[in-house]
Amino acid sequence: MNVIKHCVSDLVQIFNNTFENTYNTKLVKGEDEPIYLPASETCEFNQIIFAHGYYASALHEISHWCLAGSARRLLEDFGYWYVPDGRDQQQQREFEKVEIKPQAIEWALCVVAGKDFDVSTDNLSGSGQTDRFAFKDKVYQQVCCYLETGFPSDAETLIKTLALHYQTPWPLLSRHFSHSPSIAAAS
Repeated sequence: MNVIKHCVSDLVQIFNNTFENTYNTKLVKGEDEPIYLPASETCEFNQIIFAHGYYASALHEISHWCLAGSARRLLEDFGYWYVPDGRDQQQQREFEKVEIKPQAIEWALCVVAGKDFDVSTDNLSGSGQTDRFAFKDKVYQQVCCYLETGFPSDAETLIKTLALHYQTPWPLLSRHFSHSPSIAAAS
């Protein structure tokens, strides 16, 4: 069995080599909360700042960037709505609704990087309970939709680049995602 070593510095280099010249955007290791910062008077390039040097955080933030589009990439944190941990039931439903597509992209990035994936409901101390299996099934259905219709352009570019780097299967097929016991349990 081929064990893949995941080095966050490799991911940073791959992302920056792929997108820095085209989009003036760099993936940056942060210390605290992740955030996207467009170029400004204090920094001449756009920054996707991921939390604490975590590989998974980087993949998640990249996924949001892949979906954002040119207009949203001009806004801090892409102008997205966000309520931190501690959301109530309605806020949690809204959070999950907007997280389906980025987490589907993140799942694909994890597959080609040889990383395990699990959905993030990001609400450990909130009153907004979630059915993780149902949420993961929604994310899986979005993965299947992307497999059929194609991933957003920048996501597909990075997925192909990571597949080449990690020597993992391309093109992706639904069977690459079906190994998850929670999907089987939810079906």
